[in-house]
Amino acid sequence: MFLLSEYETFWIFLPISSLIPILAFLISRALVPISEGPEKLTSYESGIEAMGDAWIQFRIRYYMFALVFVVFDVETVFLYPWAMSFDILGMYTFIEALIFVLIPIVGSVHAWRRGALEWS
Repeated sequence: MFLLSEYETFWIFLPISSLIPILAFLISRALVPISEGPEKLTSYESGIEAMGDAWIQFRIRYYMFALVFVVFDVETVFLYPWAMSFDILGMYTFIEALIFVLIPIVGSVHAWRRGALEWS
């Protein structure tokens, strides 16, 4: 049976957790100094006037390195809870985790052979 009394703590913290960010934005809006002038409207880069166009094309290799890092980082985050409860989960979960690890390894070997991870 679904009892609303079990969720009393949730209903107490929901308005509080919604109100705190709203109050933070309102207080910062009230305290910010408002001064519009020519200095405020110019672009500022370490005290030096900006030169040239702001549009710069980046090579796709930077994004490839970032994506490979994110894949392995997320995989590490997912493997940590599995490693902490390895003795409870058993052999079936070990095989699933092995497949989970092998898929990015095969993908990175493929990217390495294709030259996607070459920096120069």
